[in-house]
Amino acid sequence: MSQQSLISQVEALVLPVLEALSMELVDLEYTREGTDWFLRVFIDKEGGVMLDDCAEVSREVSALLEVEDIVKTAYRLEVSSPGLDRPLKKPADYQRFVGSLVKVKTYEQLDPDGRGNSRKTF
Repeated sequence: MSQQSLISQVEALVLPVLEALSMELVDLEYTREGTDWFLRVFIDKEGGVMLDDCAEVSREVSALLEVEDIVKTAYRLEVSSPGLDRPLKKPADYQRFVGSLVKVKTYEQLDPDGRGNSRKTF
């Protein structure tokens, strides 16, 4: 199973749990660090996420993942808020932060005037 397929399946399990708790899914990661695999669930809610929110989501999601058994390798489940590095992924994210200062990461270096690679045709 590809990582993207696994992420999609986990997302399908997590979304109803978060909806029932009036939270939103910001991002999911399934990544290997050294010899360990990590499944990270980043959540948010109006007013911000507290430690108790993370613990509750962790319990609910852990139980679902155990029953569904879609992650075949040993992994560590981490649930947290996205913090200051919250990615903007959905159109609603961009609307929510209109007028805010954002940090943009690019795959290619921008030229000094900030307009992108002028040699590239779009």
